[in-house]
Amino acid sequence: QVHLVESGGGLVQPGGSLRLSCTASGFTLRNFPMSWYRQAPGKEREVVAAMTWIGDRSYYADSVKGRFAVSRDDVKNTMYLQMNNLDTEDTAVYYCNRREPYVLPWGQGTQVTVSS
Repeated sequence: QVHLVESGGGLVQPGGSLRLSCTASGFTLRNFPMSWYRQAPGKEREVVAAMTWIGDRSYYADSVKGRFAVSRDDVKNTMYLQMNNLDTEDTAVYYCNRREPYVLPWGQGTQVTVSS
């Protein structure tokens, strides 16, 4: 069964850090272009980061550039999103998904709340 599970969210103070995980089942994550997304209350889902492993190409939204970084553990078939210097504007449910050959059904996501 092909699916993705996000984890690692939580409550963090402004300026803090979190590392989110995206574990893939049923396919080898490194063979597909992957993205992290987030959806804040009342807003549409947006792309946070997009990775194309072949050629090592990456895209980060302007709002997270320099603060967020994507990495991968092939043994665990897991992609990570390291989030540093978090701001209240980063509060959202975070999702991962692959982009090709088709987007998978969305998982539950993981809630990130940045608040003092």
